[in-house]
Amino acid sequence: MSRTLLLLTLALAAATAATSAQSPSPAGTREAFLKVIDRPRVALDPTVTPRPDEGELASEAISFASEAGGRVPTLLFKRRGSSSRQPVVIVLHGTGGSKDGMTSRLRDLAQRGFVAVAIDGRYHGERAGTAADGMSSYQAAILRAYRSGGEHPFLYDTVWDVMRLIDYLVTRADVDPAHIGVTGVSKGGMETYLAAAVDPRIAVAVPMIGVQSFRWALEHGAWDSRAWTLREALDAAAKDTRASVGASFMRMFYDRVAPGVYGVFDGPAMLPLIAPRPLLVINGDSDPRTPVGGVRECVAAAERAYAAQGASDRLKLHLQPDAGHQVTPAADRAALEWFERWLK
Repeated sequence: MSRTLLLLTLALAAATAATSAQSPSPAGTREAFLKVIDRPRVALDPTVTPRPDEGELASEAISFASEAGGRVPTLLFKRRGSSSRQPVVIVLHGTGGSKDGMTSRLRDLAQRGFVAVAIDGRYHGERAGTAADGMSSYQAAILRAYRSGGEHPFLYDTVWDVMRLIDYLVTRADVDPAHIGVTGVSKGGMETYLAAAVDPRIAVAVPMIGVQSFRWALEHGAWDSRAWTLREALDAAAKDTRASVGASFMRMFYDRVAPGVYGVFDGPAMLPLIAPRPLLVINGDSDPRTPVGGVRECVAAAERAYAAQGASDRLKLHLQPDAGHQVTPAADRAALEWFERWLK
């Protein structure tokens, strides 16, 4: 390990410990997270192209600039012929997915009167790019982040893209800017609660099989609960330092790739920031990727915040019975009903 990387790791660990000890205020946590992901804002420069006929639905292929040199491919569905402003639901895909893989959910939402939108996450879909170092571009980007920093392809950078997407959506004449919801699956579920925690323009959030406490997992022998989706980058990083992969190494890995993710920006710290806005947490009761013990710790922290603001009815945990890392049809219906109830 280079001296520079060693110093960076020690500094991040010290900063995380110090900030945790100080128990920052909600505003302080938001400010700290936004500082981590901040970059110069550029003009959105959107392009909108109507897609082939979808019958009662209209759809558009959209692209906008989220930062210098980076554009975000976007897919939008809505009811055809509506002249009024409509509520919006943003749908975020999981690891290895794409906006196009969310088409079925987008159609379901649009048929119910929502403007439904999906984007390609960093190094996914149209943004996948060319494989490097014998691995996918997503894994290669995470490995670069571990080795040298400069970007946060695991979760954080897509949160920035979601915020820039909202910057674009609120400029549209068919969007009700006061009624914007976000949902996502797995990786997209984590991005959902992080984005909702730091962007108050998100009125309703439904993270699916994504809410968790990274700290809980590290402390309860479940350090690999999320590591399986990062395996290629993780193994290469461990080889760099001739280390064995375990809870200790995962802490160092997270400190470089997503600083604060098991500390000041962990689920129990971020979910309470969504209060009092409606939040539905969906998880399997036997999900090895988002262990239910960590989910319950996150929800318990959120319950205290919602109760303090007299909004306990706006928080709900939907545990899918006998379900692993999946979204069941019943959970999908629960998500749609939640948006129908709170976003319209």
